[in-house]
Amino acid sequence: MKAEVLADPEAVAHRAAVFVAGEARRAARERGRFLMALSGGTTPSRMLELLAEEDVPWPLVHVFQVDERVVGASDPARNFTRLRTGLLEKVPVPADQVHPMPVEEADLSRAAARYSATLREVAGTPPVLDLVHLGLGEDGHTASLIPGDPVLDEVELEVAVTGSYRGFRRMTLTYPMLDRARRILWLVTGPGKMEALLRLCRGDRSIPAGRVLKERALLLADGVTMKGLPAGLRVSDPCQTGEGRRKDT
Repeated sequence: MKAEVLADPEAVAHRAAVFVAGEARRAARERGRFLMALSGGTTPSRMLELLAEEDVPWPLVHVFQVDERVVGASDPARNFTRLRTGLLEKVPVPADQVHPMPVEEADLSRAAARYSATLREVAGTPPVLDLVHLGLGEDGHTASLIPGDPVLDEVELEVAVTGSYRGFRRMTLTYPMLDRARRILWLVTGPGKMEALLRLCRGDRSIPAGRVLKERALLLADGVTMKGLPAGLRVSDPCQTGEGRRKDT
């Protein structure tokens, strides 16, 4: 996994937007479309705003979600709300190429299976996305792959529903889906995440994030996150070790 430490969250957001736009143009040239999945949380908000200003072939873009809280469509906790207002309302992505997770349905298992079917319809069998954006929690979670949740052991389904975490059940892409992505973009900003970030870089499989493949990943972090890094250690050092395929797939 390659890593870059930038001055602050704004610099991370700019670099991320430029990177995503470049991957979109590359995919459009090589495969005629760009398939990306975006995570929720506060960290990517500025990236989304800046991405809307980049040179992206939006009519060729499909947008999926990495994860979503099981709440109503109008609930402010909904990840899709921020995705819509921060990006989708500003760019000409065709409506039928935007794929929100169907978390309003009563039968969540069936809804997850339907989202998986959509992924296969758009991205092939097995489905392969061009880019997946991931964040990192202080407890080492990523997407809605949460410490101790049975979904961590899922090796067949592309989409699953978790138990309750911080007051919400969630729908999430699973490791099999994440691991097939052509590129993974990690955004890690803010205080309190340094320990989890170092564990991610070292491939520490005791945290959910540490089990995601790193071979095609770029990690962008800011100086605040890395404040207090042990003397002589750079984030790029551990991030270039511990790579390799997950052994439990």
